Amino acid sequence: MQSVGSNLLLRGGTLVTMNPNREIGQGDIYIENGRIRGIGNNPSIGRKVDDIVDCSGCLIVPGFVQPHIHLCQTLFRGGADDLELLDWLKMRIWPFEAAHDYDSLFASAMLGAAELLLSGTTAILDMGTVHHTDAIFEAASRLGLRATIGKAMMDFGEDIPPGLQETTQYSIDESLALAARWHGKDNDRLRYAFAPRFVLSCSEALLKSVVKEARSRGLGIHTHASENKNELQAVHDVCGMDNLAYFESIDMVGEDTVFAHCVHVSDEGMNMLASTGTHVAHCPSSNLKLASGIALIPEMLERGINVGLASDGAPCSNTLDSFVQMRLAGLIQKPRLGPTAMPAERIVELATINGAKALGLADEIGSLVEGKKADIAVIDATTFHLAPTENPYSMLAYSCRATDVRHVLTDGAFRVRDNRLVGTDITKITRAARYQSGLLHQRLAKRAN
Repeated sequence: MQSVGSNLLLRGGTLVTMNPNREIGQGDIYIENGRIRGIGNNPSIGRKVDDIVDCSGCLIVPGFVQPHIHLCQTLFRGGADDLELLDWLKMRIWPFEAAHDYDSLFASAMLGAAELLLSGTTAILDMGTVHHTDAIFEAASRLGLRATIGKAMMDFGEDIPPGLQETTQYSIDESLALAARWHGKDNDRLRYAFAPRFVLSCSEALLKSVVKEARSRGLGIHTHASENKNELQAVHDVCGMDNLAYFESIDMVGEDTVFAHCVHVSDEGMNMLASTGTHVAHCPSSNLKLASGIALIPEMLERGINVGLASDGAPCSNTLDSFVQMRLAGLIQKPRLGPTAMPAERIVELATINGAKALGLADEIGSLVEGKKADIAVIDATTFHLAPTENPYSMLAYSCRATDVRHVLTDGAFRVRDNRLVGTDITKITRAARYQSGLLHQRLAKRAN
């Protein structure tokens, strides 16, 4: 398990703070015992420094925060293309997930977590599959990723493979056991959230139990909502109302709740999200690939709804790279609302401080502020595809690539240094993923025969 970092000085970079004043300027960051203890000119004077890192020519930014990820699906990348959401789930994703064992899920999570860190993401909200969720926690712990994780909860619905079916009581009991084992571990870098998959795979009894158990323990709730028109119709057929109205009716809304997608939301739904403080995880790449639609993100932001930015899973986005999501989040709104619809600064907010708010961690991460945890990405701004831009927000939102990420820290400890994972080899992780993918496909083939 990764520990908190030693005293460190990041020297001479462009600080994109994302603090309340959105200050940008040249300076240093002094890190002590995993937290930011000084920002600006010579913040380490009179203090012990164990390591000095030259960040000249670099942007120093808060690590990106993605409030909707499926690390369990990384092994399925490229295996579920060109399908609509419900067919995508029933024909490809659920059978794949049902074929997972502990080892394949660990390999999937390691590959996904490595990709996230190497592209500057330091914190995620993850929804696992029904079983073997410990493997996802183990992978996040191994690599030092800050992760709030929940097992997928599925006690109801049609076309669910036997390997994903569970009783209501088992779903609750296993969630509580996972929370007891993992919540608060690794210097509070690992946390638990209840993760009922969506209305169509969860009974009302389960969802009401989730609200009760989560609220009594101060844990978050993470689910999918209003992603696809066919899904909305199916939910209406079951519940007699749309997703958001149904969740409101059972009190599964609020500042502790994150809804992934919210592509199709009425004015009434937006008003409810705003008044309850419910968070939205915007996944533009996934929404485009599954042809779900374009979420009304500028309208949500205008109403005060907190929106974070995320990749979703590898089968519906193919990449877990925050830079790709930032670029798409900006571009897809402009033909609809005009060129000023999503300014670059706002896009970077979605990827940093807004994501931290969705995780309930805005007091700890998401901006470069003294006292916060040192979850930081250092990005090389000297590469040819960034020249001659000097606007950091424009660079981050539209031009940067994952390969520009030089260093990544969580809790002030290097997880990526000089473009390489610390403590492990990406080649070994990739090799293990390919091997476990082969075994998973063998199990899948046997179940089909």
